[in-house]
Amino acid sequence: MLSPRRHPKLYAALACALAVLAARPAEPSGDGGVVAGGASLEVARLYREAAVVTQRYEQARREADTQRAEVDRLEGLLDRQRQRIGALHEDLGRIASAQYRDGGGVPLAAQMLLSDDPEALMRSQQVFSRADQAVKNAIGKSRDAEARLAADETKAEKAWQELENRNAEMAAMKQSIEQKLAEARVRLQGEADASAAAGTCRGAVRLDQPETSFTNAWVAPVETYEMSAGFGSGGARWANVHTGQDFAVPIGTPVRAVGEGKVVRVVCGGAFGIQIVLEHPDGYYTQYAHLASVAVDQGERVETGQWIGQAGTTGNSTGPHLHFEVRVTPEHGSGVDPVPWLTERNVPIG
Repeated sequence: MLSPRRHPKLYAALACALAVLAARPAEPSGDGGVVAGGASLEVARLYREAAVVTQRYEQARREADTQRAEVDRLEGLLDRQRQRIGALHEDLGRIASAQYRDGGGVPLAAQMLLSDDPEALMRSQQVFSRADQAVKNAIGKSRDAEARLAADETKAEKAWQELENRNAEMAAMKQSIEQKLAEARVRLQGEADASAAAGTCRGAVRLDQPETSFTNAWVAPVETYEMSAGFGSGGARWANVHTGQDFAVPIGTPVRAVGEGKVVRVVCGGAFGIQIVLEHPDGYYTQYAHLASVAVDQGERVETGQWIGQAGTTGNSTGPHLHFEVRVTPEHGSGVDPVPWLTERNVPIG
């Protein structure tokens, strides 16, 4: 089931990147390598780069769509103008035919001599002349308008093509960054797997926190997601039933504290892999499991929406996701369904 805030894949990098505004650069180690946590910081940096490119890509795409609509509008105007000219030509043809039937092939002086009513003939001739001139003037104006429209259409078409070219460049750049991001995610997960296997956490990898202005005291644990296994569902990978709510997200996605509280547990290893447990003022506890990195240390105070780690697939996990639990104690086995719990706190999930 998709989150109502879920974006298409094209926007996945942007949605995650907006959350991570800056990161502390990795420092070289004594042997010329990079200290542990470098991949975590690299993922955060690439998220930011992907965000910039994706924003430009989307802006260029929207501008191209607008310009394409303008081209289509001008083409419609041209079609209608051509139809109008065609109708005027038909009117002129009918007038010429009527003139011929009424003696248009005979000189006007002869027509007057032969006519039973020369004055009526003169009036008829004057009416025809005025109508003929009016049609010619209308055709001239219409042709001028058609020429202007054609010039506008050419300009709009050129602008649209330039935007399409720029969009193609942005798409290529975006693809390149996403390839680097995929490689960095592999390295990040490798570091996480090593920590989980050793049962020793690497320590907090600090990311500068984004500026936030939440109006609610509670938020969802990830901003953009797909819901997967729910509370109480069965599965071969669980001893009994699923004890939390899973949010499918890419490796490296920032994970945030759903509310203010205190970090009471940071654990690496076991079925939950790398995990964090928070205690909240109302007496409930929340768990964030299968992480790839942590951004807080045990004993720290955290605020609503603060980034406390990055999602991964450590421990008993079949793919990248965040396993989120709400408990009445810090221990496993005391969980309550997270979805209605969050809903009661004005955080719609689904």
